[in-house]
Amino acid sequence: MPLSPMRRAIAEHMVRSKLDTSPHVTTVFEVDMSAIVAHQQANMAAFDKQSIRLTLTAYFVQAAVKALQVQPYVNSQWTDQGILLHRAAHIGIAVAIADGLIVPVLRNAQDLSLSGTARQVNDLAGRARIKQLRPDEVSGGTFTITNHGVSGSLFATPIINQPQAAILGIGAMQKRVVVLSDAHGDTMAIRPMMYATLTFDHRIIDGAIGDGFMSVFKKALENWA
Repeated sequence: MPLSPMRRAIAEHMVRSKLDTSPHVTTVFEVDMSAIVAHQQANMAAFDKQSIRLTLTAYFVQAAVKALQVQPYVNSQWTDQGILLHRAAHIGIAVAIADGLIVPVLRNAQDLSLSGTARQVNDLAGRARIKQLRPDEVSGGTFTITNHGVSGSLFATPIINQPQAAILGIGAMQKRVVVLSDAHGDTMAIRPMMYATLTFDHRIIDGAIGDGFMSVFKKALENWA
């Protein structure tokens, strides 16, 4: 099979990122999605009335923005002059299409509500699949989220989308038996659980920063109000 222009571009970009540019490190966290599932189920009908499909991706974007604000080095890039910290969070959302992968960018995600995030995610992903994105809508991202769990993958180690400093991988959500601890002791419960990974550029981010980001991301999802 001949190489399509998109497949050739993806190959060159991935090789340059993994082998020629960033030393990759990945940290893995497990997240209890009970609060998110409950919130989604309670609000899906209200969102539908506004013609907004409330997907889990919107929650992931909102939680990632909170974590980026606490750990700004994750929202940065390496330059010869120093580390460039981005003031705004332009979140790339990886979307699988027939002949490859495209990453539309949700701009100024830090200014969006949950409904605004969901509306824009749906619009960008929908137009990505029918190849109706403008060039400026697939460039300028500062951080990327890839939801590989839609195909059943539990966790993965995605390759950083250059020149960004990190990429967040979202695994499949599964019901599992977990141990819960409180003042009365330990109990077992069935909870919707998922693995989330942060792959980061070790030139910029050390383990403490990467784990700090994931701790905020995890807490935001598990304690969703």
